[in-house]
Formats: sequence, C-alpha cells, structure tokens
Amino acid sequence: MDLPIVVGVDGSEPSLRAADWAADEAALRGVPLRLVYASLWERYEGESLAEDVGKPSEQVLAEDIVRAAAERARRRQPGVGISTDVLPEEPEYALVREGRGACALVLGTRGRSGIVETLLGSVSLAVAAHADCPVIVVRPGNDNHVRAGAHRRVVVGVGEQGADSAALRFAVEEARLRRASLNAVRAWRRPAHESTDHPLFAGEPARLHEQHAAEVLDGALKETPADVDLHRRTVEGPARRVLLNASREADLLVVGARRNQGHLGLQLGRVAHALLHHCACAVAVVPERA
Repeated sequence: MDLPIVVGVDGSEPSLRAADWAADEAALRGVPLRLVYASLWERYEGESLAEDVGKPSEQVLAEDIVRAAAERARRRQPGVGISTDVLPEEPEYALVREGRGACALVLGTRGRSGIVETLLGSVSLAVAAHADCPVIVVRPGNDNHVRAGAHRRVVVGVGEQGADSAALRFAVEEARLRRASLNAVRAWRRPAHESTDHPLFAGEPARLHEQHAAEVLDGALKETPADVDLHRRTVEGPARRVLLNASREADLLVVGARRNQGHLGLQLGRVAHALLHHCACAVAVVPERA
C-alpha cells in the first residue's frame, strides 16, 4: 500500500494552504491524502479559524474542521483518496507519530500571538525537528500549486552527505514529478584566519575553497538521473544566506537535517532553522541519519 501524504489541519488559513499543497502533492505522487486534527493545538497557537469553517470559533468542533478541509481537498483534487482523523493529544507527538507511516508530512506556518505569521509556529517547528519522514512547510505567499509553480524550479542545498543524501534523493524525485529544473547549490566560505588583505592570500585560497565545493557538488550529483534538468552552482557565503537568496526564485527548497539517535532536543541545525522561519518558498526538511 502506498504511504499517504499527511497534513495537519486546525482550521486556520495557514493550515488550509498546507492542505491545498498536500492535495496537489498526493495527486502528483498518486498516493492517498490523510488530514489530521490534533485537538490541543488551540492551547498553543490560538483559536483563529478560517472563514471556510463558517462558524464562531467557540462552536467549531474538531470534526467540523477536518470535514471542511476534506471537502476543500476533494474539490481541488477529486481523484485523490482522502481520509480524516481527530487525535485527542498533543499535536507535536501526534504528528511525529503520523509521520512514521507517511511518505511526507505537510504543515503550514503559524506564528504565536504577537509574532508575525511569517515566523514558524511552535508545533510546525517541533515536528520538522523530530519527524522520521520529510516535512514540507508551506510558507505564506506560495501560490499553492505544486505542479504549475511560478518558477518551475526545485532548489536543494548540498551538504557533506554526498550521493547518499536523503535530501538530494527527495529533491530529485520532486523535480522529476513536477517536471521542474533541479538547482543544486553548495555554499562555501574561506576560513576566517585567511586574510584577503595580504597579497599572498588574495586569490589562491578562495580558488581552492571554491574548487573543493565544486568537487563535493560533483561527487554528490554523479548519480543524478539523466532525465533531470540539473543545474549546479557554488556560491561563496554562509549557507543559510545563500539558500535564502536561492529560495526567491524557487517553488520548493529542500534541505537535510541530521538526526542523532537518542538526542531529545531540536534536530534541525542553524541552516534548516533559518530557512523554516524566513524562506521565500515552501521548505522540505528531510531527515539525514548521522
């Protein structure tokens, strides 16, 4: 049986945008869509509900929320099989557990009271940091059309995992499904102790660091299928800044996050954390085993 795309919904506009994205993603992959409501979300994220629900927040039941989201998804993608569930437990734990039986989790952004919506809510951040499957966070301003994205471009940040990178494999699959180009980006920086003021350090160290970045990139991409429209780029600068800039002309940005067995804290890394909060497009965080 094909593993479903799972999307967390709570009736808010960000979660409904995520449901739109998830419906398109399920149709693209030919897999079922599962809509999940975790009933304790309001404790953390407030009770702002979308107009689609059509009732005052105090009268809205969990069943109303998932029913409205399911109807919306069916109108958008009639051919996708849809199931729903209401889980009376903490949303972080519920969604991470759901991810063990999913091909991907899709979530919306949701800032806490007093924080603009462009910042990620606590639930989405926790799930992205602990899920065993790829987590796609749909950012504000996305056109919410997976196949016909505005840029027809998937960007992937290439790290040290090389050709064994789960993030790279996921990005290749997304690019093929969308019939989009794949832009593989490797950021590089010269060490801080190398001064560019001295003539002996003016050009050679930078060239060597860039050359090393290009070699890492070539090694990681050596098994990329020939039918993928592949573009590779090395860029000098901090990885988070390089990838944030690349996200402005992408429909999806894919980044890996290392998972260390037995570690209980957030397992994202600074780059993934920054992208989840500030990326200009949807972000897929893909677990990489340490």
